[in-house]
Amino acid sequence: MTKLTKVTFVKSGAPKAGVAVLLAGEGLTLGAATSELLGGLAGGLERAASVGGFTGKKLTTLDLIAPAGLELDRVILVGLGNVAELAEEDWLKLGGSVQALLKGAKADRATLLLDVAGDEPVSAEDAATIAMGAKLRSYVFDTYKTKKADDEAPTATKLEIAVDDVKAAKKAWSACEGVANGVCLARDLVNLPPNDLGPVEFAKTASGLEKLGVEVEILTEKEMKKLKMGALLGVAQGSVRPPRLAIMRWNGGKKGEAPLAFVGKGVVFDTGGISLKPGAGMDEMKGDMGGAAAVTGLMHALAARKAKANVIGVIGLVENMPDANAYRPGDILTAMSGTTIEILNTDAEGRLVLADALWYTQDRFKPAFMIDLATLTGAVLVALGHVNAGVFSNNDELAERLDAAGKASGETVWRLPLSKDYDKLIDTPNADVKNTGGRTAGSITAAQFLQRFANDVPWAHLDIAGMAFGPAKNEINQSWATGYGVRLLDRLVADFYEA
Repeated sequence: MTKLTKVTFVKSGAPKAGVAVLLAGEGLTLGAATSELLGGLAGGLERAASVGGFTGKKLTTLDLIAPAGLELDRVILVGLGNVAELAEEDWLKLGGSVQALLKGAKADRATLLLDVAGDEPVSAEDAATIAMGAKLRSYVFDTYKTKKADDEAPTATKLEIAVDDVKAAKKAWSACEGVANGVCLARDLVNLPPNDLGPVEFAKTASGLEKLGVEVEILTEKEMKKLKMGALLGVAQGSVRPPRLAIMRWNGGKKGEAPLAFVGKGVVFDTGGISLKPGAGMDEMKGDMGGAAAVTGLMHALAARKAKANVIGVIGLVENMPDANAYRPGDILTAMSGTTIEILNTDAEGRLVLADALWYTQDRFKPAFMIDLATLTGAVLVALGHVNAGVFSNNDELAERLDAAGKASGETVWRLPLSKDYDKLIDTPNADVKNTGGRTAGSITAAQFLQRFANDVPWAHLDIAGMAFGPAKNEINQSWATGYGVRLLDRLVADFYEA
């Protein structure tokens, strides 16, 4: 669906053709190989840098026509700033920035020479991270554009990265590429129009992971009725499109070891139901399945890199429509757990889908932990904007590990409170719980609701309403859909739970 940059790794040496991308540290410090390559510029480099105001500051650039004697079209210098202070996220952004430069240069072939001043070469892991940044930045969702302007055509489809240890870089990239493809899969799912991506089509996409060794099981409406999933089915009953529950299993860990479980909200389109949303901006509700997209992308990433862990991904797939058969404010639904839920607002539907998906997951799989992801509340956007996902948890260790994985991956989270005091806002005399506590503490009461269906399993809820789609474009993403959550959770698994 997307035309992504193809990355290869080659042995360090002078680039032979196309565009050469070179690195410069703060103060225009150059690596030995870069200095040798640019020797033909004589004093011209200092002059060009002075005129262009280029000092090697982080992610600044200097674009030069290749000097005579080099079999190159052009040379682009990219600033690194203080090389000793560069972290993983900096290398990721570097890759994205390089990709943007190459697109602007309309280059179909380029070589990035990973040569920096100092004793330590760029590691294989950092080289792979650069490649991931380039690949993520190259993502374009243009499937439905029948005519494309010249400046919209994908370029730089071949990027060579020159490294000292090609074998090690290729090994590191084999894992990173799987994660990058998982992010792009999640972006594709969120970007797809709702007329083409209903619950059945989404479930079919999940089944496509079988080619990577993921075991996939799809529950139909009939099977969910037998399981008494009255909360999920209540949301789905207003749509002519039947619901699905997709279960994805990756068995990469020790046999018999309790799996890690990830659960995603998959409302493929949310009108709000009878409690109809305003028309302005409703088109963005095609992204209300961002949690399910992230879980699907995560399962792709884990399988592609052959993660050494047992992992379950469960996604509840429904459409929320205002049909004559739709559920109503005032209805009382019975969830799979037996909990009765009074409906005050049919637009608080995602938590109903997750209620049954969470209960099913903990009841059937007895996981080591559960993490759910959902574009659940507008309130979290008010609280945290497009900078952090809100995280709620009944387990301090799990919350702390999510925070650490967020900082390492750059997909950050911010913990918000849970407390029995907030339960008062969702108590009702008519049922066990009501599905909304109103505007006050809206994200918290939604999490309080979900906690009732975790059944004391270590659990965390990620409200990604501000992160799955719509943030400002950045170095590694120019798409409306971000694929948020895939890299975060892959990092959580890799750093804390793999054998």
